[in-house]
Amino acid sequence: MPMTIRMRTRKELEGLLPGAARAWLDEALAEAEQQAPVWEMRFATAARECSREHANSVRTLLLAEARADTTTLTRLYQQGTAEERQAVLLALPALPALGPTALPLVEDALRTNDTRIVAAAVGPYAAAHLDPHAWRHAVLKCLFTGVPVDAVAGLPGRAHGDAELARMLRDFASERTAAGRAIPHDLHRVLALTVPE
Repeated sequence: MPMTIRMRTRKELEGLLPGAARAWLDEALAEAEQQAPVWEMRFATAARECSREHANSVRTLLLAEARADTTTLTRLYQQGTAEERQAVLLALPALPALGPTALPLVEDALRTNDTRIVAAAVGPYAAAHLDPHAWRHAVLKCLFTGVPVDAVAGLPGRAHGDAELARMLRDFASERTAAGRAIPHDLHRVLALTVPE
C-alpha cells in the first residue's frame, strides 16, 4: 500500500547522496534558481542522477528553487512519467504563490487510479484549496483505491462535523456491502472523525 512520502530537505540529501550526486544537485539547484532552461531537463533526470529513492525530494527542491509557475508545472505534469507527476503534486505546498491556480492538476490526479498519484494529490495543497465537495470525493477516492487516509492532509479538521461526508461514507459502505465487497477499514476511521463533539 502506498504510504505518505517523506520529503527530504537539501541538508538531509547532502548527507545521504554520494559525492557525484551532491555535485549534480548543487548544479541543478543553481540552474533552477537562475531559471536556466536546462533545469527542466534536470527535473527529468533526477532519478538517474540521485537515485529513485531521492528523486521526488530532488524534484520538489528544483521546483521550489525555480519558483515554478502553473504553466511550467502543468507542462512537467502532462509530459512527465508517473513519478514526475507525483513530484509535481508533492511540490505544490512549497509554492505558496500559486494559490489555487494548480487545482486542475490535483483534479486530474484524482481521476487516475494510480495510487501513488492519488496519495500525492491529497496532500496539504488539496487540504488548503479543494472545495468541500471535491475534497469529500477525494477522500472517497482514497477509500475506493486503497490509499491510506493517512495521506489525506488535514483530514481530522476537515472531516470534523461534516454530515455530508458522513452520509457519503455510509452510502459507500452500503454499496460495498450490497455488492459483497469488504468495507475498507479506514472508512470507519473517517466516519468517526465526522461526529461533532
